[in-house]
Amino acid sequence: MAAVSDLAFDPWDPAFLADPYPAYAELRARGRVHYYEPTNQWLVPHHADVSALLRDRRLGRTYQHRFTHEEFGRTAPPPEQEPFHTLNDHGMLDLEPPDHTRIRRLVSKAFTPRTVERLKPYVRGLADELASALAEAGGGDLLKDVAEPLPVAVIAEMLGIPESDRAPLRPWSADICGMYELNPSGETAAKAVRASVEFSDYLRELIAARRKEPGEDLVSGLIAAHDEGDRLTEQEMISTCVLLLNAGHEATVNSTVNGWYALFRNPSQLELLRADHTLIPSAVEELMRYDTPLQLFERWVLDEIEIAGTTIPRGAEIAMLFGSANHDPAVFENPSALDLTRQDNPHISFSAGIHYCIGAPLARIELAASMGALLERAPTLRLAAEPERKPNFVIRGLEGLAVEVG
Repeated sequence: MAAVSDLAFDPWDPAFLADPYPAYAELRARGRVHYYEPTNQWLVPHHADVSALLRDRRLGRTYQHRFTHEEFGRTAPPPEQEPFHTLNDHGMLDLEPPDHTRIRRLVSKAFTPRTVERLKPYVRGLADELASALAEAGGGDLLKDVAEPLPVAVIAEMLGIPESDRAPLRPWSADICGMYELNPSGETAAKAVRASVEFSDYLRELIAARRKEPGEDLVSGLIAAHDEGDRLTEQEMISTCVLLLNAGHEATVNSTVNGWYALFRNPSQLELLRADHTLIPSAVEELMRYDTPLQLFERWVLDEIEIAGTTIPRGAEIAMLFGSANHDPAVFENPSALDLTRQDNPHISFSAGIHYCIGAPLARIELAASMGALLERAPTLRLAAEPERKPNFVIRGLEGLAVEVG
């Protein structure tokens, strides 16, 4: 085990945030697990370990199904943050069996492959419309003009949220997701609480309306979903809707802009893609590996584990470094190179185990649709100005991506 204090890992350093991958290489070279005092976490940088730990039932996204905060040696969140934690703690991403099993089973009855397949024409049509508008304008901000509107509209369409109600969705999502960064500030928490209250209130009204008049949307499906007498509670439905928006939208937005920025910096790969659009599926996978949208995923240690001779006690928190795992040379040949033809690509950008991303098929459809539309409608798309990185580590993205066409 290496001390992290003498390594280049610093999630608040702009230089690290600009390119964390050299620091990850140093972490992997120095050992399989590292204690990081600023966040009181154990960092795990290797693909094999991360992949195994994602499936290890001695770890959990929560500990409250087995322990109180006091029993686990942790402090309860401050009371003023209760609306955020109520919303967050009833979503299946932050639950463990048996609650996770029950909720995921019920959500899967509504969020079916047929539901996703039915959205394909809408996704492709909207992607084409957004790409065409960008091309006709001669360029713009790829983030605001294409990357953001597409997944927000798709999730809203799927949930049955009217177009007139969609404007707050992106700000609500951004404010809630601020809490997933390392050591969030009081201001970040206050914004997350406000967004949690407003979003929950809105969804409560939407659910009430769908109970009276069910439709073909996912909210109606969640209301109707039942299995052996089990149904989702209203809070579970609200938390599920918010999770689908936040996870689906944050990952897709950041994958899109991170991906295009990577293509602009690798012109030979971009030319390869422009010449052969059949590479789009493998390009989507490679771009998610190359600059991972979710860099870190946390787990609580419910029962003592050992990694490479280091004992990690119950009550500790493990930070699995997805970005590092996706650049592990033990798994990926020449991992620092962008290779859109890469076939053996077991990246873990969608996680693994029981918490594998339920929206992964939809995310792949969205990413392929926007990429295909931009390649067709804006074949001369190029970078207009160097972008600024968001000052975030866990959710990796850009403030904007200025592009030109023509």
